[in-house]
Amino acid sequence: MASIRFLKLSPAALAALLAGDLDAASAAAGHPLSPFLIEENWLWEIRLDDIRRDPRAADWIAAAVIAEPEGVIVGHGGFHGPPDADGVVEVAYTVAPQYRLRGYATAILAALLARADADPQVTAVRASIRPDNVGSKKVIAGSGFRKIGEQWDAEDGLEDVYLRDATG
Repeated sequence: MASIRFLKLSPAALAALLAGDLDAASAAAGHPLSPFLIEENWLWEIRLDDIRRDPRAADWIAAAVIAEPEGVIVGHGGFHGPPDADGVVEVAYTVAPQYRLRGYATAILAALLARADADPQVTAVRASIRPDNVGSKKVIAGSGFRKIGEQWDAEDGLEDVYLRDATG
């Protein structure tokens, strides 16, 4: 499996990414960031709003993913927020196109599941995937997820919803 680590993106780094200022974002993050993260600026606006509404969210969302030992940003990952009232967190991750099909998505998911399983507040992990997203379905296969239904997402349309009990 690919080796990765997460780099938490502070509100200052997120704001710089949102503004398109890669140098300022890299300085705020303490690590050279990738132009790919600027392309994802729609997400940083959402995540900044999440952190403003609930500062605890900063510990759950908005992390760059660094490949080791190369030290390059290969994507981003985290959760949609802290555990909800039922203890459920939803995984969210993206791998930059030039790094796909190298095991990074599987490594990101494994690290996110380990994070969720280690937190006593988390009872389950959720994943929402478009029915035509074969790659994402392959990534979650074998990780204990079971399909529990479908939902309509304003951005992505129809999604299959999967749930995995926390093992912690």
